[in-house]
Amino acid sequence: MQIDLSRKYKDLAKRAVNKKAAYGIDIDLKMYEDAAEVGNYKGLDTLPTEIKEAALLAGVDVTEKNRSGTYMQIDHSVIYNKIMASYENKIEIISVNDALEKFPEMEKYWWQAVNVDQDKYTANAELKPMHGYFIRVLPGMKIDKPIQSCLMLQENAKVQNVHNIIILEEGAEAQIITGCAIPPKVKEGLHIGISEFYIKKGAKLTFTMIHNWAEDFHVRPRSAAIVEEDATFINNYVLLKPVKSIQMFPSANLIGKNAKAQFNSILYGKEDSHIDVGSKVILTGENTAGQAVSRAIVDDNATIYARGTLIGKNDTVKAHLDCRGILASKDAVMYAIPELVADKSTHAKLSHEAAIGPIGEEEIEYLMARGLSKDEAVTLITQGFMDTKILGLPEMLENSLKEMINRTRDDTM
Repeated sequence: MQIDLSRKYKDLAKRAVNKKAAYGIDIDLKMYEDAAEVGNYKGLDTLPTEIKEAALLAGVDVTEKNRSGTYMQIDHSVIYNKIMASYENKIEIISVNDALEKFPEMEKYWWQAVNVDQDKYTANAELKPMHGYFIRVLPGMKIDKPIQSCLMLQENAKVQNVHNIIILEEGAEAQIITGCAIPPKVKEGLHIGISEFYIKKGAKLTFTMIHNWAEDFHVRPRSAAIVEEDATFINNYVLLKPVKSIQMFPSANLIGKNAKAQFNSILYGKEDSHIDVGSKVILTGENTAGQAVSRAIVDDNATIYARGTLIGKNDTVKAHLDCRGILASKDAVMYAIPELVADKSTHAKLSHEAAIGPIGEEEIEYLMARGLSKDEAVTLITQGFMDTKILGLPEMLENSLKEMINRTRDDTM
């Protein structure tokens, strides 16, 4: 029998249905209808061509040959999930709804990292129909091929609610790549994605999220990680396509001794995109360490807010923010907003570095003197500025991501 956790949190959510987010553009949720149920597919190769192409641009390997497992959701339906044979009994990948029914211990994870009443978007995710994935890597398992998930909306003017639970048990290691996308026919809509991460003692997770949306699409992820002793959480985010607005401020609470967290983001603001992306590292445990690295290019009429917060709660912690932006248009706007908080920790070492500016003319002239056109020189400089090496990915996953970025860049630049 499914655990009725909704009853426990429904009252809190109801009180927050009109609560605006702390940052970002406010959205009238009544503008969007709930997404519908769709049918299942036997394999990713049987998906319609436009769905497969959209998934590829969000980093999803439809062949699955370099993946350990796959979860795919379209609109309000889980249409496919599979664990490769060699990874059976090492990982679990199922719908979060099935996990609520299957595992009594889900109560320890449901709305424990993210507050259900954080704002109107978390409230909506609790009160309206939702799906999402449950991924658990079993104790001591080292998963050498990435786990992939794809969250897609194929209907126009709909809202997709997703609630994901990711657990790495003690000593486990894995990479997860999540692609969020829409096919070309979808022009507007709203995606609300709740993700709760639980990284147990000695575990390591590299989580990479790639967004491929549209000019009139709104996106509201809400995510948080709890990181235990000697564990590591690396969170990567890539946004290269125009979007009406996106607002997210993921956090990691390092509660265990020697825990580490790193947030990396690569952002390309085009057209009239309003992008408000930040990260927060709460350094609670002894000898914990954090880092946040952001690279952003702002073009056309786009606006980017690059936020970063470090909160030191222990004298032995250290963390650093590194935010850099290129303003590529006189009509673009970028804000770099670092925040350092020493909370009763007189010896905490917290630092930041932020810089915003144009592409240097001397760099362009240097490359033009060696035979490149001005456009070629600018392209080469921006490619170097947004180098995926800052994400710290395994080589196989980095190569895959580079190919995806090149395809997307050719389509947008």
